[in-house]
Amino acid sequence: MAHLWRGVIEEYRARLPIGDGDPVVTLGEGGTPLVPAPALSARVGAEVHVKVEGANPTGSFKDRGMTMAMSKVAATDTELVVCASTGNTSASAAAYAVAAGLRCAVVLPAGKIAAGKLAQAIVHGATLVAVDGNFDDCLRIVREMAESHPVALVNSVNPFRLQGQKTAAFEVVDALGDAPDIHVLPVGNAGNISAYWMGYNEYAGRTTAASVDDAATRLAPVATKVPQMWGVQAEGAAPFVKGAPVEHPETVATAIRIGNPASWAYAEAARDDSGGWIDAVSDAQILDAQSVLAAEVGVFVEPASAASVAGLLQAAEHGKVPAGARVVCTVTGNGLKDTATALGSTEVEPQVIAPTLESAVAALGL
Repeated sequence: MAHLWRGVIEEYRARLPIGDGDPVVTLGEGGTPLVPAPALSARVGAEVHVKVEGANPTGSFKDRGMTMAMSKVAATDTELVVCASTGNTSASAAAYAVAAGLRCAVVLPAGKIAAGKLAQAIVHGATLVAVDGNFDDCLRIVREMAESHPVALVNSVNPFRLQGQKTAAFEVVDALGDAPDIHVLPVGNAGNISAYWMGYNEYAGRTTAASVDDAATRLAPVATKVPQMWGVQAEGAAPFVKGAPVEHPETVATAIRIGNPASWAYAEAARDDSGGWIDAVSDAQILDAQSVLAAEVGVFVEPASAASVAGLLQAAEHGKVPAGARVVCTVTGNGLKDTATALGSTEVEPQVIAPTLESAVAALGL
């Protein structure tokens, strides 16, 4: 009988800080496809795979961390969870709060959230508070709120979020048989690159600065190596590349429009300890990569997701991709979250024909 996926906590319980009696709040997250991408492989001269995190329940990688964070909150008497969000965190927090029987409040930058993500938070019943500022202002507010009021913060500064997100690295190794040579990720608040690095190290029997305990490393190693971690930012929101926070970040990739990442130190450690790098790409490169993924790989992603592929393509142009290397690109969110950006000025006006076979054949030029 086929094994039915049970969500990341049950699949990787021995490697997560969860007790036998702890409640598990899950929507069946994880188990996302690792898709071979021959078109990308041909473009960069390497073996490229795409980790499609848009296949998670709310359409982004955030669900991996939210199942852990919300399970831990559900074990307490806290009734309200809060988060700052550029979109995906709000969607995930709102959905998992419903599953946990908790109330959810979202603090978001006014006018800066893609409609699809905003709709998700609304339909799941979250209370929305819009701030005349950017994401960094929103995160500051909710961090202060969590320190002074009886609410639980479920942004990635919550250490259990990274614990859940590290399971994506486990899945990559499980699928490939070992860690890849290179793993490329978009970098916004920088929790994901930190979490993947933690996961790869724990599967290889090592710990990192982001690890909260060493329980996972006491288990038998699964991987024989760890990859180089390559991070990719948008040029208008590239604090790691600039070496300082960006006061007014701007990019079409709203999910990584963050000027002062919360996981700064962990991400720098992932970059440096792995022998990797964090670079920046333009919005035009991001949109081009989004188009390549859709037209040549068959995967539709939101703009921020495409930053990883844009960074890989740029690295190849600069001769930085080793020939034949095994490369994994994480694409973090489903394209349906931001269709307006994807369509741009494209006319959605299909030709209208008579309801006959002859008309259809003529329209198709057959």
